[in-house]
Amino acid sequence: MNAPTTFQFTPERQREVVAALRKLLPEGCVLYSEEDTRPYECDGLAAYRQLPMVVALPENEVQVAAVLQTCRRLAVPIVPRGAGTGLSGGAMPIADGVVLSTARLNKILKLDPYSRTAVVQPGVRNLAISEAAHPHGLYYAPDPSSQIACTIGGNVAENSGGVHCLKYGLTVHNVLRVRMVTIEGEVVELGSGALDAPGLDLLAVFIGSEGMLGVVTEVTVKLVPKPQVARVIMASFDDVVKGGNAVANVIAAGIIPAGLEMMDKTSSRMVEPFVKAGYDTDAEAILLCESDGTPDEVEEEIARMSEVLKDSGATAIAVSCNEAERQKFWSGRKNAFPAAGRISPDYYCMDGTIPRKYLAEVLTRITQMESKYGLRCANVFHAGDGNLHPLILFDANQEGEFHRAEQFGADILELCVEVGGTITGEHGVGIEKINSMCVQFAPQERDAFFAVKRAFDTAFLLNPDKAIPTLHRCAEYGKMHVKRGEMKFADLPRF
Repeated sequence: MNAPTTFQFTPERQREVVAALRKLLPEGCVLYSEEDTRPYECDGLAAYRQLPMVVALPENEVQVAAVLQTCRRLAVPIVPRGAGTGLSGGAMPIADGVVLSTARLNKILKLDPYSRTAVVQPGVRNLAISEAAHPHGLYYAPDPSSQIACTIGGNVAENSGGVHCLKYGLTVHNVLRVRMVTIEGEVVELGSGALDAPGLDLLAVFIGSEGMLGVVTEVTVKLVPKPQVARVIMASFDDVVKGGNAVANVIAAGIIPAGLEMMDKTSSRMVEPFVKAGYDTDAEAILLCESDGTPDEVEEEIARMSEVLKDSGATAIAVSCNEAERQKFWSGRKNAFPAAGRISPDYYCMDGTIPRKYLAEVLTRITQMESKYGLRCANVFHAGDGNLHPLILFDANQEGEFHRAEQFGADILELCVEVGGTITGEHGVGIEKINSMCVQFAPQERDAFFAVKRAFDTAFLLNPDKAIPTLHRCAEYGKMHVKRGEMKFADLPRF
């Protein structure tokens, strides 16, 4: 169970913490006035906000360790923060806590084209790694939609993916080593520059741990050669079920595309006026299927995929002729989230993962949920690996609409679990999906998660009350959540 926070916010407490941190950090690196801390009140999930008591901006690893040691001594909760682009509330502050931002640790320390690796600090932007590696014909493969702004430290915390993760893997598959600082201020290295490291694979445990186990100060990433050629197919379908089945058919044919993305009609219609990518706005679903490699490899794979898509019922197929057209096809998918603002005052972006064979069924059931909740939903997702990103559209100014959007999202996540999937693919749990963890994992499994947390952070000060629900929380969620007339957690005590 989570240990309760020892202290509550008071002006005296704030002054104590500020005075202690000012002894450790340079001028301007400790923020505590409301004007200065307001930009840190939330991450990309702006529906949930909380002003932090203090924001610390260390500039090197020594300062990070000193901040952690001091907060441990004073029993102050700490929320690590990267660029704040996360979408699960993982970086939302705690009222009586410190936000520890790694934004100023933003140097690329080493780039070795011979070993195809780069050593970077956590505040380096995802895209900046590829920009630095470009002269050597290399790039960093994981490419979240926010890659222009998100940082590698946040990517490690959330195990971020992207449109090309189907072929090249998530962050966990592209990181060789992480240097991190524990809550006690101890510097620890996980993994190594080699393909394996002795002992337990703590690197894989740490990646995706959402800031609950330590603070990243250095990351060694793998770089991959830029393919000679990349081309993308844009296929239109007059039925969402056909589009979903086409995804499964491509994989079943033994083809692993560099990217395989899907957008429904609502998504393509909100994006097309914004980016003018040439999408068929009358199509019920659009698939983007990319192939990369040598010219001969790409030509053969494009032909094979085109054949599968035609056999699956594609009504139209277009293939990019050059790099500019390829980028144009992708621009709609990359800009789907901001384009939602064209048709709705607000949107709630969910993140769940399902087996590919259930894509069509899940999309059909999400459509049925639209009627149930009286809200529209635009579906944009990494179809190749079954990672859904439904955008639930609502108006926060209308009483009750955000609550309905939350319930809609929770239903989608339960549907993901029902068909054998999971409640998150790359956004993490944070505070957004913490109740849904009660649906996916049994009490014994959650106890195991807490045991790992306790091994790294006995005081439960690092990002507390995130990601892992307590027994009490699950009991309360069970009391609230009734489905088909039965209590979801009837075995738990009722309060």
